[in-house]
Amino acid sequence: MKAIFYASSTGNTEFVSKMIKKRLEDFELIDIASDGISKMEQCDSIIIGVSTWGEGDLQDDWDDCYDELQEIDFSNKKIALFGLGDQESYGDEFVNAMGTIYDVVSKDGNEVVGFTSTDEYDFEESTAVRNGQFVGLVIDEDNQSSLTKKRVDDWCEEISGKL
Repeated sequence: MKAIFYASSTGNTEFVSKMIKKRLEDFELIDIASDGISKMEQCDSIIIGVSTWGEGDLQDDWDDCYDELQEIDFSNKKIALFGLGDQESYGDEFVNAMGTIYDVVSKDGNEVVGFTSTDEYDFEESTAVRNGQFVGLVIDEDNQSSLTKKRVDDWCEEISGKL
């Protein structure tokens, strides 16, 4: 099973999830607010979409299932992440929630694919940057919505053979 797990407070993460689903048709789309994350156990390939809120916090639905997420065995699973954030208003904790999720899914040395460049973003700090790259696709719908489609298309093309 292949699935995109997401949660969305304003609709932006859902919008991006649906864009990815259009490009990667063999993935099931799962809104964790209504369906939870239990199906992750059954998945061979997982894409996780998370937005950052407040001072680098997880979106509420991800926060609610964070303990359960930490109990999932991600070994032998192919994983990719995408995160949404606002680099202008929250440049000190830009897409930190994606970094938080990355720490959970990669904790046992599990491979995460789909790292992206930090070029074309203007932020101060992010826990989602490792070795000079974001740990997944980064979308800023608040300030760079005109770049979203190209970023999603390029990322999906890159990861499609890896998941």
